[in-house]
Amino acid sequence: MKKRVLIIEDESTIAELQRDYLIINDFDVQIEKTGDSGLARAKNENFELIILDLMLPNIDGFEICRKIREVKDIPVLMVSARKEDIDKIRGLGLGADDYITKPFSPSELVARVKAHISRYERLIGSKEKKNETVSIRNLLIDKDSRRVWMENSELFFTGKEFDMLLFLAENPNRVFSREELFDKIWGMDAYGDISTVTVHIKKVREKIEIDTSKPQYIETIWGIGYRFKV
Repeated sequence: MKKRVLIIEDESTIAELQRDYLIINDFDVQIEKTGDSGLARAKNENFELIILDLMLPNIDGFEICRKIREVKDIPVLMVSARKEDIDKIRGLGLGADDYITKPFSPSELVARVKAHISRYERLIGSKEKKNETVSIRNLLIDKDSRRVWMENSELFFTGKEFDMLLFLAENPNRVFSREELFDKIWGMDAYGDISTVTVHIKKVREKIEIDTSKPQYIETIWGIGYRFKV
């Protein structure tokens, strides 16, 4: 799918030149010529990046950038013929990711657009990875923070209890023997009584099950082991 770029620029020749170069590089480009209309589209539609002129009718680029940052963190490239450092400092201080002075090379603009989108996607990808969760019915497990919630109420687990719950939840509907669970949670080289698995299963059930005699999550398969039901 093509990356969407919004150009907010009142000078048609400049906006169209930017658009043409970006389209050649396989971007989906939209143009707005006033601050009001540009801000409305920036807030209400999904774009991967915004190219924002500083001097615009109705509302200037500084104010647009500030309002965009209230609701979105996508890259914003501010464009202006004004070369004063104070404008650059103000624009970047309001949340712009880059400041380009006119005139500039269209190929340079395309390169900056690609770089900022790529950097933003890497950042979002790393956040998603860090915030990875496991959600099964009313149970939510945050792997990164090692926290657990049941129907919006946080539950508290010891380290091994959490490891046991997470392992079973990530491998649903599969039966594991006590020996297998001991090896997975404590490690093959660990020393200990295999009955510790039973003890930890009991403790986890007491925290996540409404009725431990009729478990809805961790089921005992008699003579074999345990299974996490989904």
